[in-house]
Amino acid sequence: MSTPQKIKTPLTEEVIISLHAGDMVLLSGEVYTARDVAHRRLYESLLKGEKLPIDLSQTVLFYAAPSPTPPKKVIGSIGPTTSYRMDSFTPKLIENGLRAMIGKGNRSAEVVDAIKQHKAVYFGAIGGIAALMSQCVKKVEMIAYEDLGPEAIRKLAVIDFPLVVINDFEGNDLYSAAQQKWHISGC
Repeated sequence: MSTPQKIKTPLTEEVIISLHAGDMVLLSGEVYTARDVAHRRLYESLLKGEKLPIDLSQTVLFYAAPSPTPPKKVIGSIGPTTSYRMDSFTPKLIENGLRAMIGKGNRSAEVVDAIKQHKAVYFGAIGGIAALMSQCVKKVEMIAYEDLGPEAIRKLAVIDFPLVVINDFEGNDLYSAAQQKWHISGC
């Protein structure tokens, strides 16, 4: 197993093109949470020509919503949600500057095409370790759409957030490669 690459936000094009499907990374810096409804609002704002509450070109979007924050903790458990739920909005966000996303599961062909066209990256976070991932979060700040409760956009300051590159800027796909390697067509 290779040593994880340590990377920091904001992710430059140089960093993005250095990442390849299957690479393990430890991400530090700012990450923004956003799920389904937040994505729809961002998408609709772009269609209307409105200013967004975040700068997509400087943003890593994490498809997550934290559980309630326990006493003396920075944040509650926070793990990835299924990424395909954001797929209808994602190509437009990538087209408008988004370069990195974190979630779990496969992406649509349209999202992978947008990743290739605009030199972006999709990271997979490990499902089932949300309590452990919360320990990587050092600070939380409400940014937008507070009415969405846990699904509002929050800025997280993270240190050594463990991720795997699923889709790289060349369109390589870790899941497809594994299925081909192991001749998996479905169970």
